[in-house]
Amino acid sequence: MSSKADISTTSKVLHVKKRKSSVERNENLVGFLFVSPMLIGVTILVLLPIFATFILSFADWKFIQNIDQLKWVGFNNFIELMQDKVFRKSLINNALFLFTVPICMIISLVLAVVIDKSVYMKSFFKVAFFMPYISSVVAIAVVWQVLFHPSSGPINQTLMSLGIDNPPKWIADPSFALISVMLIQVWISVGFNLIIYIAGLQSIPKELYEAADMDGANSWVKFRRITFPMVSPTSFFLLITGIISTFKVFDLIAVLTKGGPIHSTSMIVWHLYDTAFVNLDIGYSSAMAVILFLIVFIITIFQWIGQKKWVNY
Repeated sequence: MSSKADISTTSKVLHVKKRKSSVERNENLVGFLFVSPMLIGVTILVLLPIFATFILSFADWKFIQNIDQLKWVGFNNFIELMQDKVFRKSLINNALFLFTVPICMIISLVLAVVIDKSVYMKSFFKVAFFMPYISSVVAIAVVWQVLFHPSSGPINQTLMSLGIDNPPKWIADPSFALISVMLIQVWISVGFNLIIYIAGLQSIPKELYEAADMDGANSWVKFRRITFPMVSPTSFFLLITGIISTFKVFDLIAVLTKGGPIHSTSMIVWHLYDTAFVNLDIGYSSAMAVILFLIVFIITIFQWIGQKKWVNY
């Protein structure tokens, strides 16, 4: 009798497991059906173009040619890139443009501390600083184009009224064009960083500041020992996203300078666009895209390694 009971129990357990597995399979199938549009879209619009870019970087192919005219050239595109003066200039400009990230983070953190602690109408200032970030980049570029006008712009008019006879020509001057674009980028990005920093500041326990006050710590000590370490994860997030965004600067350059004057504001993405969609050289521009990917990937890896020394979770 006991053996029959054991057999019956075992069969029931197996039957329950089969039902569970069939239910799980059905649930997984339904889940895949729901996410399949997104998976198909990502595959067609993201993964396949990335795969094609890596392949075409080793080929010589113009956009107006048939695919059968594609010629494999190996690493020739990368060798030519290293000898391309415009590409090297774009790399240098991108490296200089990276300085906008720490500058913007420092300004945003200082403003966030001030607004969070000792300013009335905090919501107004949050909105005021955040407006440039959500505004159209084209509209912002046009406004700054007027402000930076060499002769009749408000900025140079103010400088001349202060006694400066020959103010800079800003975006029309190769020596000041990149600095001008960097100033605009900082002005645009401060609002986003400010909001993120304020959210990070509000998550810091108030007991830490109360304990510091009891120990007689001044404002600088509290900032250095409490505020900065506690918002270091926020700083790490803004550092990574900021550096990646500097390598994607395109619309500001397209409206303001188109890479000029004399390639002084040319960035890798702008040079890539000019090569791919104006000169229609897909193979050469794909090699640029691969180098851009490798640069961003290497920088991100170094950041992840370095964050262990200064980020406190």
